[in-house]
Amino acid sequence: MKFFVDTADVQAIAELNDLGMVDGVTTNPSLILKSGRNIVEVTREICALVSGPVSAEVVALKSPDMIAEGRKLADIAPNIVVKVPLTWDGLKTCKVLSKDGIKVNVTLCFSANQALIAAKAGATFISPFIGRLDDINMDGLELISDIRIIYDNYEYPTEILAASVRSANHVSQCALIGADVVTAPPAVIKALASHPLTDRGLEQFMADWAKTGQKIL
Repeated sequence: MKFFVDTADVQAIAELNDLGMVDGVTTNPSLILKSGRNIVEVTREICALVSGPVSAEVVALKSPDMIAEGRKLADIAPNIVVKVPLTWDGLKTCKVLSKDGIKVNVTLCFSANQALIAAKAGATFISPFIGRLDDINMDGLELISDIRIIYDNYEYPTEILAASVRSANHVSQCALIGADVVTAPPAVIKALASHPLTDRGLEQFMADWAKTGQKIL
């Protein structure tokens, strides 16, 4: 499974990238707002930092404007993936940009039918939102499973990019289901290394070592 970092915080990306934990990055208008930086400036810096795909989202709502924005974003760096919403205009934009050879991430997916039609429109990635479905008492992980079955049935090349990931459990379940990519905030990725029994075991090891009165260095 590929790990994308869901942030526009360059320092956080750099830290995880140094550990080999970054296969790509996803951003959106909310994350750009949180960063407090110019979208082109911060996106260019992220693209220079990581070698994998970097999703940058259009903000227009009509396809002609989306297409123009998408082409401008794609000019920032060769590893840009243009992110468009899963609307009819977004699908039109996806079709045009895909034909231009620009990779497209279709986002805000909440149903298997949406994922199916995005694949037919030529999406490089589909981004189903797990956490937001869980918020309304629906099973976000079930959606990942349904999309996996549909894409495998018809050999669609579109990659499942599990988004709105809020816990380490989401990550492991997505891996078991077979999502191609998971995008998560830095804190969630770091949480994958945590376990209370690891902490407890280390505490015991250190207590026993102190009793020996020895040093390694």
